[in-house]
Amino acid sequence: MEHVEILGKKLRERIRQVLGKSLHIRHLDSGSCNGCDWEMNALLNPIYDIQRFGIDFVASPRHADMLLVTGGVTRHLEEAVKLTYDAVANPKMVLAIGTCACGGGIAGENYAHSGGVDKLLPVYVYVPGCPPKPQAIMEGILIALDRREQKRYKL
Repeated sequence: MEHVEILGKKLRERIRQVLGKSLHIRHLDSGSCNGCDWEMNALLNPIYDIQRFGIDFVASPRHADMLLVTGGVTRHLEEAVKLTYDAVANPKMVLAIGTCACGGGIAGENYAHSGGVDKLLPVYVYVPGCPPKPQAIMEGILIALDRREQKRYKL
């Protein structure tokens, strides 16, 4: 658990530096098996409790700084994924969580499945794994904040 504490402190500092406020995340399940969703939900349990580091999950994409996508994108959810992305405020950060969101997973690309989320949206960070551990998701959030900071100075 020491690793979680160290990672959490890095997250808190980075969020303050980059955003100047707390980080609001909107979760989007684009067709997952729910394995990644369970690991993501573990971030809110008493062991990880990421809210103490300034991270919160919000119900509306309009209130979000980051979109966290789990699952490969099914054809039925393509439009919903695009609309949700459009509703997030700029600059938008997208994290692909799990093997399916990163590259389509075992379903790949077929008549019912579009593949990974990067077929539809620009992805900031890929967090591979089936499912990825909560610590990996926290590290992915940290990397996304670093990339956002880098992009800000390139403008």
